[in-house]
Amino acid sequence: MGFNAGLDFETKIIVKHQAPKLLRDFLARDSWQPASLMFSGVTDCYQPAERKFQLTRQCLELLRDCKHPASIVTKNALIGRDIDVLAEMAGDNLIHAFVSATTLDPELARDMEPRTSIPGARLRAIEMLVDAGIPVGVMVAPVIPGLNDSAVPAILDAAKQAGAMTASYVMLRLPLTVEPVFNEWVERTQPLKAERILNLVRQTRGGELYHSKFGQRMTGTGQIADQIKNMFSVFKKKCGLHNKLPKQDCSLFVRPTPSSGQMRLF
Repeated sequence: MGFNAGLDFETKIIVKHQAPKLLRDFLARDSWQPASLMFSGVTDCYQPAERKFQLTRQCLELLRDCKHPASIVTKNALIGRDIDVLAEMAGDNLIHAFVSATTLDPELARDMEPRTSIPGARLRAIEMLVDAGIPVGVMVAPVIPGLNDSAVPAILDAAKQAGAMTASYVMLRLPLTVEPVFNEWVERTQPLKAERILNLVRQTRGGELYHSKFGQRMTGTGQIADQIKNMFSVFKKKCGLHNKLPKQDCSLFVRPTPSSGQMRLF
């Protein structure tokens, strides 16, 4: 749409007002076979605009009503608003929730992810979800070598104390127009560390700042990437976060009536 990946991405919000209707029509297709739908594959489904538009909530209500499984990844404590819907889905093994955490330092979090929930609020969100019987994991993403990789053990320990069952991570990804945005950001907010951070990132990406090869883009390659992978594995096991979330149930799905209101003969 001609927007850049920097300030435009944060200030020019495109709202899909018909998302619940489109989801209903998608699930109503005769050809659709239920499989877990991922919320937040690209943009956080609980970003600030969701407070007003409640599109995520409407989509979740639809999934609850037709008993369709879903998974959520978010960095915002706003997910707690929808605990009533998520708890009903959890009762039928239909929902997984992952809360993203990058640091326990509020100031670094403010620099890395402005306008998102502070670390303490994310941990409280995990506690609230767990108390409501919702399976929760923690997602450490992105891991930026030289900036927040050393915080991984503390993040995993805090997540375990909050009740998380499992953990995963994603190495920093800088596709296309995101790369210059990150370069400007790291030089502006981390002037003393910027050169080292960028060099370490290159060491995880074969000398470049990014490569998109499938199977490697989420974890990187090379000695630094291997060290982070091994460290994460050790502390994940030490903190008891190596469990699997309960298997979601696809057998309960009831195909919804399309938004046109057209009834089914059979």
